[in-house]
Amino acid sequence: MKPLAGELKVSHKKTNFGISVSTKEVVLHKPHVNYYMNFEDIVSITPFDTTELKQIRFVSRHVGGHEVVQAGDGMPYYNVYAKQVTVHNRSGLFQHGAMRFIIPIDPDLMRSIGTYGAWDVSLDM
Repeated sequence: MKPLAGELKVSHKKTNFGISVSTKEVVLHKPHVNYYMNFEDIVSITPFDTTELKQIRFVSRHVGGHEVVQAGDGMPYYNVYAKQVTVHNRSGLFQHGAMRFIIPIDPDLMRSIGTYGAWDVSLDM
């Protein structure tokens, strides 16, 4: 695993997704791949409207019922754009150009990103 630049300040993990914030970078964790973004390479972080996302319906043929799941998990989503990202997967470390991520970010985690990235963060949406 690539060492984290700076000092780890906060990390949020879910089943298939995680975010770590250090004093120098944000790391997006997915199964089998991590995306490292230095604060200086992040161009923008803007709110992303998820109201148009459709619900997903799971139907079990064995039980006969169904379950409706909202695509979002209740957290606000953000559009994160970075001009350069380091990708770490099973094949190694690679520098990649500009990338865009649409990800859920907990408000407390967003405040940490603003603090250590030296941005003014307004969570009023």
